[in-house]
Amino acid sequence: MARSRSYSAQTLAVLRGLAEEPTTWRYGYDLCVQLGLKSGSLYPILIRLADRGLLESSWEASPSGRPPRHLYRLTNAGVAEATAVSGRTRQATAGRAQLGPA
Repeated sequence: MARSRSYSAQTLAVLRGLAEEPTTWRYGYDLCVQLGLKSGSLYPILIRLADRGLLESSWEASPSGRPPRHLYRLTNAGVAEATAVSGRTRQATAGRAQLGPA
């Protein structure tokens, strides 16, 4: 039986942000700006997602002599996971709305 993962709000935001354009390579800095996360929060999330096989990373060599930059995008498993957690979030939100105010 597969265990349902519980993600932090920040991890969910990263998954959703990457899922907007899942085949596009993204810079960590651009994700920080888009999601409003600090690098100290974002990069550990990216590392955990990569360790779980949900994210692939690549180095981009800089032609101007600057240091290479890391690029990220979702794997097929990452796209499936982003879709699944998005569906679970929608179901939970709809369920709470049907229950009414607490």
